[in-house]
Amino acid sequence: MAHFIDRRLNGKNKSAVNRQRFLRRYKSQIKDAVREAVNKRSIRDLESGENVSIPQQDISEPSFGQGSGGNQQRVLPGNDQFIPGDRIERPPPQGSEQGSGDGDASDQGEGNDDFQFQISRDEYLDIVFEDLELPNLQQTDQASVVEYKSHRAGFTNDGVASNINIVRSLQSSLMRRVALGSGKRKQLNALLEQLTNDENDPNVPQADILALREQILTLQQALKRIPFIDTFDVKYNNFVQHPVPSSQAVMFCLMDVSGSMDQATKDIAKRFYLLLYLFLSRKYKQTEVVFIRHHTQAKEVDEHEFFYSQETGGTIVSSALSLMHKIVAERYPLNQWNIYAAQASDGDNWADDSPLCHRIMDEQILPIVRHYSYVEITKRSHQSLWREYQRLAESFPNFAIKNIVDETDVVPTFREIFQKQLSHS
Repeated sequence: MAHFIDRRLNGKNKSAVNRQRFLRRYKSQIKDAVREAVNKRSIRDLESGENVSIPQQDISEPSFGQGSGGNQQRVLPGNDQFIPGDRIERPPPQGSEQGSGDGDASDQGEGNDDFQFQISRDEYLDIVFEDLELPNLQQTDQASVVEYKSHRAGFTNDGVASNINIVRSLQSSLMRRVALGSGKRKQLNALLEQLTNDENDPNVPQADILALREQILTLQQALKRIPFIDTFDVKYNNFVQHPVPSSQAVMFCLMDVSGSMDQATKDIAKRFYLLLYLFLSRKYKQTEVVFIRHHTQAKEVDEHEFFYSQETGGTIVSSALSLMHKIVAERYPLNQWNIYAAQASDGDNWADDSPLCHRIMDEQILPIVRHYSYVEITKRSHQSLWREYQRLAESFPNFAIKNIVDETDVVPTFREIFQKQLSHS
């Protein structure tokens, strides 16, 4: 049996093979840590890597030791309270033994902290968006949204250590050694046979036998110099990104920036939209995003203005819905585009405008969109806009309404809306 050991150094002297094995083994703990970390991040650094901590008990390995075996008896002088088989309780902490931390005091003077390591930006986003997708995405007449999926594509001579194919590398090594040594082995076998015959023949001079042995030794040394493994033998599994047939889509992001939306509420809305923007840009290439900000008037803006503009005013939600319908009619034919929309608001709206929002959604928007998400960010009781939308949600399965109370609800709500479906129509 041959042992194949790769001692090449990866980045920062870390093993890529061990790292990928570790990420697979503790995937559930890492996903929980990442989702918790998302809620603590600011809007500006949501796309960077993350330090992940895993409790020590979750990664501890079982160990076995050789015990003394057999039955043992010990006599403890002064015992008048216990008999054989009694279980002795741990004494409670007393006095200065109890510290201010969450755990109990220890007299051993040492312990184990949580295991902490750094995951990269790509690993971080892969975990966040792993099992999410756009709901009800269907193929249209002109498909230009490109999803990519990794497929095996044979083998290559260049790659990273984690993709080494051991079997193919050993096969290549064997073929090289056979090709380089076959001629020498044939010659060696012939010389060994001749040496046996000459040693049994008294008429052969001793000098000829010595010369024959020198030739045999030279060939044996030449065969030993053929390396067992060479850089040319190492083969890597090759993976290529194949585009998956999909359909072009546009996502409308409608955000309320009226005066009732305080800075904390706006930050929660921005966090939701930033997650959505990262999700679309990472998983669906060439998907278009239309940003609409509204107070009493709605305006289509670019990405920077959508997230960072300070403009504010009153609240008329129907202005954003009407602008969205107008843009769809002008630029996005329904036979060529999957229409999606996500709306965030604190629920405040001019009372006479909420019935108009119901009519626009019922007649113009919900019949043409693949999915519409409404997120209401409020700790108060819901108002007229929520009640109108709730009635619509009962009639349209492609309409989802969710309530977010604080920033910790953003990621669970986002995942619930875009959770990958088990089956497609």
